[in-house]
Amino acid sequence: QVVSHFLLEYQGGRTPNPCLFCNRYLKFGLLLEKVRALGIDYLATGHYLRNTYNPDTGRFQLFRARDRSKDQSYMLYMLTQEQLPDLLFPLGDFTKGEMRSKVREAGLSVADKKDSQEICFIPDHDLRGFLKRYCPQPITPGGIFSTKGEKLGEHSGLSFYTIGQRSGLGLTSPHPLYVVGIDPGRNALIVGGKEDVFSGGLLAGNLNFISGKIPGKVQPIEVKIRYRAPSVSATLYPPQNGKARVIFAERQKAVTPGQAAVFYRGEELLGGGTILQSYPVS
Repeated sequence: QVVSHFLLEYQGGRTPNPCLFCNRYLKFGLLLEKVRALGIDYLATGHYLRNTYNPDTGRFQLFRARDRSKDQSYMLYMLTQEQLPDLLFPLGDFTKGEMRSKVREAGLSVADKKDSQEICFIPDHDLRGFLKRYCPQPITPGGIFSTKGEKLGEHSGLSFYTIGQRSGLGLTSPHPLYVVGIDPGRNALIVGGKEDVFSGGLLAGNLNFISGKIPGKVQPIEVKIRYRAPSVSATLYPPQNGKARVIFAERQKAVTPGQAAVFYRGEELLGGGTILQSYPVS
């Protein structure tokens, strides 16, 4: 569910976030099923966000954590009204510093444990080596082309590159070059100048909305296109055929297929989806 998808996404020219799929299928899929089967009332996790029941609507709402520097709402946009009554996120109203102090006062050894930000199933942090060993199809070199179609060099395998990447291209140029496109059909890596890395919007699929209701009208939102990216102003258009168009108020850098686009209204997490493609700046 997680690792196989991770490998297939890289081979398809996309850059996945495996934590999103772990949350969807393992932590809030299999684990929540087990909790319910055992007759346990709640599943509590250490994610930094807030889960609140709204008696006026009869629905649960998710909000960013009080500690915005540790907010993990981006990672949980896939949660549903069916799951939320059984979930507790007790850290959402605390800062990380406050929690470390509480843990230290309790005499627990993890009080000063470093934050984990690596991919857990790649313990040596060698992503390239992991892909070489486990990708189902051979990773083959191919051509690097400019946005005008000129061949500039050779890449070592599309799985080793991501949108916006500048280093490691092995090209000589009077101007900085960035990865702006990955074409698995041609086994081609497309590079361009800094201006070519920016997009005016995106198309997202595999959508989920926390309320359980699909938006029926155009609405202003904020969107995050990566976990560590700031949320930016945008316009969300009503989904059609399971896909939603998002247009940024200001162009954004390195919109990457395979990553999640997550939607907010102020502090509230509205939902999100997987980035399928970016739109050029109009």
